[in-house]
Amino acid sequence: MTQPSLTLGYVPGATPAKWARTWAQRHPDVPLRLCAVAAADAAADLRAGAVDVALLRLPTDTSGLAVIPLYQEVTVAVVPADHLLSAAVEITSADLDGEPILLPLDDVVAWAGAPGTTIDHRPETTQDAIELVAAGLGALIVPQSLARLYHRKDLTYRPIADAPTCSVALAFPEGPPSALVEQFTGIVRGRKPSSSRGPAQPAPKRTAREKTLAKQAARAAAGKVARTPGPVKRRQP
Repeated sequence: MTQPSLTLGYVPGATPAKWARTWAQRHPDVPLRLCAVAAADAAADLRAGAVDVALLRLPTDTSGLAVIPLYQEVTVAVVPADHLLSAAVEITSADLDGEPILLPLDDVVAWAGAPGTTIDHRPETTQDAIELVAAGLGALIVPQSLARLYHRKDLTYRPIADAPTCSVALAFPEGPPSALVEQFTGIVRGRKPSSSRGPAQPAPKRTAREKTLAKQAARAAAGKVARTPGPVKRRQP
């Protein structure tokens, strides 16, 4: 008999570790297999059944998928450590006007009218673009998690105050989810193990003191009922 398991796909920068730890605690006999997927392929991998559930970035083609939005990421500009913009704690889109901007083919920031001047050469991946930023060819606009993932000592990044945020969501194929997918979505949503949708947990046993207090409360309630006067009967003339 094949051992049941759940495969979680996740795009670069997504961090499923905390949910994986919780899964291991609640389902020690069911492996959670983590599978890194390209941002452009995450939705297609779900539809093809290559993964059971995925952490992906929006917007993307989510046809045939159920989607649960999770959180918004800050958008940042990655620049060389000695760049003029590194002197600021936070920048605005106006600070990038005229700045050469690298736009990789796997770009995940949906920003119509983004600032700067896009360089004609488009690197294949964000990681390739990072190398070009280090070479001084331009700046790169990415979600903060990607800037952290590809961090280098010769680069830095600054939040762009007026940039659109980047959405991260949990997705799985449409239709009634399997029991394992349902359990995982419950973990991601913060559902407790005792939830009606989670595995049933035994009721905690009461301590001796709690039992004594309960008995005293019951006796007090019974005595109160016994002492409650009944309706007054009127005497007939």
